[in-house]
Amino acid sequence: MSASEDNDPLMVIPRHVAIIMDGNGRWAKQRGLPRLAGHSAGTDNLRKIIEECVRLGIKYLTIYAFSTENWRRPPEEVSGLMALLENMIERELRSLHDNGVQIRHLGRCDGVNERLVRRIRHAVESTRDNNRLVLNVAFNYGGRDEMVRAVQRIMCAELEPKEITEQVISEHLYTSGQPDPDLIIRTSGEYRISNFLVWQGAYSEWYFTPALWPDFDEDKLREALVFFSKRERRFGLVSEQVE
Repeated sequence: MSASEDNDPLMVIPRHVAIIMDGNGRWAKQRGLPRLAGHSAGTDNLRKIIEECVRLGIKYLTIYAFSTENWRRPPEEVSGLMALLENMIERELRSLHDNGVQIRHLGRCDGVNERLVRRIRHAVESTRDNNRLVLNVAFNYGGRDEMVRAVQRIMCAELEPKEITEQVISEHLYTSGQPDPDLIIRTSGEYRISNFLVWQGAYSEWYFTPALWPDFDEDKLREALVFFSKRERRFGLVSEQVE
């Protein structure tokens, strides 16, 4: 973590920020619009936040795009969300690539239409050598499901019980090789983790804001970073040990 050179010198820039992008539906309802209009506005807002993270020097950004539980939403909303993701990849991939963003997919491809799967894989493959910002897209993702899949892979490796350590489990998660999130942001005023980064977020700082996701702009991101800068991260130690 480092202080940003062109911002408040006391503002610490975390290596890894994760965001639960909540409140699109409520944003649309407040304006008398269909829910998909809120999701579309949320997609447009994401572009600004990614660009700001690149500018600030954040190295990892994880976004919660679609959970394994979201399949239970009305079919028309689910199909609309799939179309939005597909359109976003097509519209934004070149810009993301030019800005040095590496895209990674966290989650399953089960149940996702083949055309969207191909677009996701193309986005991941075509940006794999970029290193300015790693953008983890948690799509068809669930934290518990991730843990189940990790256990299954560990069992296939036929390790002895004493060989299974925290490090081994981390290496079998979707985020293998990445630092755990320093800061997790949830928009819309909800206070729950919603099955997001269950393992990785064990010692993350959490920031909850009443702002709905389409209204969470660059200034509100900076407010979250100022909050983070004031936190004392002890990881189970006492203050004197940290100092």
